[in-house]
Amino acid sequence: MALDDYIHGRDERAVLERKMRQEGRLPPGQSLTLKWPVLHDGEVPDFDPAKWDFRVGGLVEDPLSLTWPELLALPRKEVTSDFHCVTRWSTFDNRWEGVPVPAVLERARPQREATHVMVCGHKGDARYGYTTNLPLADLDRPDVLLALRHNGEDLDPEHGGPLRLVVPHLYAWKSAKWVRGLILMDADKPGYWERAGYHMRGDPFAEERFG
Repeated sequence: MALDDYIHGRDERAVLERKMRQEGRLPPGQSLTLKWPVLHDGEVPDFDPAKWDFRVGGLVEDPLSLTWPELLALPRKEVTSDFHCVTRWSTFDNRWEGVPVPAVLERARPQREATHVMVCGHKGDARYGYTTNLPLADLDRPDVLLALRHNGEDLDPEHGGPLRLVVPHLYAWKSAKWVRGLILMDADKPGYWERAGYHMRGDPFAEERFG
């Protein structure tokens, strides 16, 4: 990279960061990045559409099990939102396309006792080795997606493709990569990173990084 290009990129980032801070969109302790860093624990799992499924169970009236073609056939929407990583970087105006989580929950019909959700995803060879917990109210929002595409392109495997959860108003570790299911519960329980000391909810504007 030429020195002039480096300086221009650095200046552009600084100007945008200042703008996001003035607009109240940059949470405390965060810095704007023009890139999209890749962060996860373990290997990127293989994707076999013939064996892939997505399940919703626990405290629901109608448990769901969707094949890959069935999930692709569900209605989609596009949401533009910001994305904040607990490691202190933020990206802005991400265009996500995917299946609205509220529509999936509506099909599964949560029971009255359901208050929280365990989100399940791949980790290594384990079917549901990665988990993260969420209040049901944080998941059942119109801007929360099972995302298939980002900025007009299919999600790369390194960024959670073929399917990742996107919960824009919480830190990005709650937006589980390679998501495979939801388990509705009547109480909060820690997931993978929460058991390691991360906050149970993860609001970036409250800096809920660690419990």
